[in-house]
Amino acid sequence: MADTLAATALTLKDIAREAGVSLATVDRVLHNRPGVRPDTVRRVKAAIERNAFQPHVAAAELARGRARRFAFVMPSGPNPFMQQIEAYLGEMSAWLSVRRLNVEMVATDVFDPSVLAASLEALSGDYDGVAVVALDHPGVRAAINDLVDAGTKVVTLVSDVPSSRRHHYVGIDNIAAGRTAGALVGRLAGQRSGKVAIVAGSQGLRDHAERIFGFNQVMASEFPGLNVLPVLEGRDQDDRSEQVLARLLGKHADIVGLYNVGAGTQGVAKALSDAGRDEVVFVGHDVTVLTRRLLLQGVMDAAISQNPGHEARAAVRVLLALARGEPILREQEKIRIDIVMRDNLP
Repeated sequence: MADTLAATALTLKDIAREAGVSLATVDRVLHNRPGVRPDTVRRVKAAIERNAFQPHVAAAELARGRARRFAFVMPSGPNPFMQQIEAYLGEMSAWLSVRRLNVEMVATDVFDPSVLAASLEALSGDYDGVAVVALDHPGVRAAINDLVDAGTKVVTLVSDVPSSRRHHYVGIDNIAAGRTAGALVGRLAGQRSGKVAIVAGSQGLRDHAERIFGFNQVMASEFPGLNVLPVLEGRDQDDRSEQVLARLLGKHADIVGLYNVGAGTQGVAKALSDAGRDEVVFVGHDVTVLTRRLLLQGVMDAAISQNPGHEARAAVRVLLALARGEPILREQEKIRIDIVMRDNLP
């Protein structure tokens, strides 16, 4: 079921009611006209600031006509990074209301192409824009193209489907992120030789596949003494990631490095701990409550961070620009990556 984060737009009457004054008084304050007592001015300005009210924006949006509806198709299940994106969207409610935007969350199994495609198909005709964490699969690609053909603006979020006719991708350069992870694992392993494990959610997710590609590029060219093992898939689930890694650790005593490409981080950390393999270099993604704790404990060596708040805001801004027929500020919407370790935790 979709979860509506923002609905009606704020008006000058709403501000007047909240401040306990007349509409004429609000108008005088906004235009710096005389005749309003200082405490009343402060009360009106406090109501405006508290609600992030922008009267010129509100007027422009009202002139444009009806409210717009955007859907964010997100992975079901406890993925901390995706939950951060959803939380930031929730915090944008005042900003969304001013612009007469409704943003609704649609949770689905993004690892199952038929389920994801069906979820996208169900949105046709109901939304002005859709942001989707997408699996790169022919069925999903067709569903995205059908939405575009029906007039819906489509943005891929975090994971791209470049062969589709989606309008824009919001996310990091995942090949660069994978190369960064490879450099970190190789350098932190020092002079040791041995094997390196990779745990991914799914190689069908474009972001995971690109990260693995970049990782393998660096490992093959710069660290020939490290042998990368076949990729394990944990579907970003803690239990599954723990199980597949535990089996691998039992088979290979000479694993010296580990790259966790997506989520499932708690399961990965537990498998390492249960096996007594604290010496394994462990590099993963994103700064969450869990990864912060693992970094502080020395269980995790480094996290490649992307800003979930920036991604949430960028996806909404891009969809809004597309809906309005306005240009996208590509530099503004570019998502950067950072290397976070215990000593530089934000």
